[in-house]
Amino acid sequence: MDERIRVTLDRGVADVRLVRGDKMNALDDAMFEALRRTGDELKGQRGLRAVVLSGEGRAFCAGLDTANFGKMASGQRGGERLLQGERSASGANPSQHAVMVWRDMPVPVIAAVHGAAYGGGFQLMLGADMRFMHADTRLSIMEINWGLVPDMSGIALLRGLLRDDVVRELTYTGRVFSGAEAHQLGLATRLCDDPHADALALAHEIAARPPQAMRAAKRLLDLAVDADTKTILLAESREQAALIGAPEQVEAVTARLQKRAARFDD
Repeated sequence: MDERIRVTLDRGVADVRLVRGDKMNALDDAMFEALRRTGDELKGQRGLRAVVLSGEGRAFCAGLDTANFGKMASGQRGGERLLQGERSASGANPSQHAVMVWRDMPVPVIAAVHGAAYGGGFQLMLGADMRFMHADTRLSIMEINWGLVPDMSGIALLRGLLRDDVVRELTYTGRVFSGAEAHQLGLATRLCDDPHADALALAHEIAARPPQAMRAAKRLLDLAVDADTKTILLAESREQAALIGAPEQVEAVTARLQKRAARFDD
């Protein structure tokens, strides 16, 4: 996977970098496989507390490798493969799982986005909990320009981020828009001169918080996207009941009362 993705672990933070910089981190079969395998392996990483997802070179991810579009131009029908084979626990096919694996991560994920995030690259950043980007970053839901629709979990993830009419306008036109506009629309969490550095700084701040409470908070926020109020209220009670009085919560309270840094075991 070193040819496509490099992972550095530091004090509970996984710095995940797409390293196909000469191709603007475009998505080929090897990159899809690397995204899936890296995400699946990190889910079981002991001591993991936060993830930063970014790309080296000129762009976060320019989308599907153009070689794949060349194959499509031949008119060969290959779409049936999207409906075949096993799907993940969240219902994703393999290409969707390359995105959903980051949303399904048990800890917070921050996408640091620069240069460009087009098509599949745009959808990849949606898998993160938060998106830090430069104001000049170029973004596009570009699939319509290739006679396609977003099919890497983009539609499922956008519904909780943007107004329905905004999603439709961006999807129907495939137009390129800036990070500054993305921030105005609510798609970018924060505008940064150095998205990667700022994302790492926040990831380490998150890593210093109570890890089990953080994971519980993410489970609740993920549940809130689709569940009804009754289900969410019960889930809140169950998560809180498991946390109250546990060693981690005792340490969090004691440290604050003693005005010292808390020390949490995984």
